[in-house]
Amino acid sequence: MKILVLGVGNVLFRDEAIGVKTVLELKEHYRFPDNVTLTDGGTLGIGLMESLMNCDLAIIIDAVKGGYEPGTLYRLVGEDLRKSMSFSDSMHQTDLVDTLIFCDLAGKRPDCVVIGIEPADFHTMDLELSPEIQAKQPQLIEEVLKELKSHGVVYSKKIRN
Repeated sequence: MKILVLGVGNVLFRDEAIGVKTVLELKEHYRFPDNVTLTDGGTLGIGLMESLMNCDLAIIIDAVKGGYEPGTLYRLVGEDLRKSMSFSDSMHQTDLVDTLIFCDLAGKRPDCVVIGIEPADFHTMDLELSPEIQAKQPQLIEEVLKELKSHGVVYSKKIRN
């Protein structure tokens, strides 16, 4: 099974960058087998179609506006994916919805899971995550690793010298 771990979001707007920043953390600190690809999807939208069509499972890491306290973690599948992908203040979300529809029309839409977190601040232009979300990022990483493990992925932590 080919698995795509896709971090999405706009790195210019504080907590909206959580998906991208989490994928970068995973790349820096973990080793994954060849069937797992980690991708910084940024705000590429339709530009992600090829990557999505070439995987069996997409684990999308994103900010999710679910209406709960900042830092709340989410695992969304099926119809609940819309909670992540209807993030009204974010252009990349509409593009991602459209991209998945196009994948469906082309006959190759992967199974999707969104592992997300409720943002504290997604309006401020800032390259850093808010303190609340920064503190919760390790838990978000653990949720992504748990999702990968549930699909039989064996990973290892990189040893630092």
